[in-house]
Amino acid sequence: MLRAAGVGLGDEVVVPAFGNVEVADAVTLAGGLPVFVDIDPVTYCLDASAVEAAVTPRTAAIVVVHRFGRSADVGRLLGVGQRHGLLVLQQGESEAPYDEVAQRRERAAYLDAKLRGVRTPDGGDGHTYQQYVVRVPGNGRPDRDAFARAVRGRGVECRVPVKTPVHRLPEFRRCVALPETERAADETLALPVDASLTKREMQRIVSACNALGGLLQPAF
Repeated sequence: MLRAAGVGLGDEVVVPAFGNVEVADAVTLAGGLPVFVDIDPVTYCLDASAVEAAVTPRTAAIVVVHRFGRSADVGRLLGVGQRHGLLVLQQGESEAPYDEVAQRRERAAYLDAKLRGVRTPDGGDGHTYQQYVVRVPGNGRPDRDAFARAVRGRGVECRVPVKTPVHRLPEFRRCVALPETERAADETLALPVDASLTKREMQRIVSACNALGGLLQPAF
């Protein structure tokens, strides 16, 4: 898509650093230079204000990636593209059947109501919960990785969605300040929310997480 749009040698393409190394790879293969921009801490997608601030005369395109079943602020990002004459490409996630999405939302609502000590995801804008991503605060107390190990020890599968932001990988290393990206990479954890989960399995997730929640209050 980038090549077809005329992106080539020396062109800058704005991309997220929160995951999606394949997007940065695609820009490089097209001959362009990936420019990493910070994310919105609620949607985990590109922050429109940060994108606008990163535009230079060499910028040719913006690649918007939708994350975890939550859409980016496409209206604002398209507005940035229109103001600066930039191509705006979108990378979505594979869509689950409606029945499965409804079941995921039902399980997400259950977790929203029951979980303590973690920050649950914002469900706005038609969230389909491809992943149910919570924030686990650290602040010198048990951090996200310790929390994940403890939850797994109680029989609950969980995963770190983005272990290393792309701008920290050796092949794409950049000296750039992306505080929300760094914070999200340190704090996020994906809990099970599959449509196949039984009520007992959902209760086990809540029990495992809440047993640790009292240890995870923010430091003041």
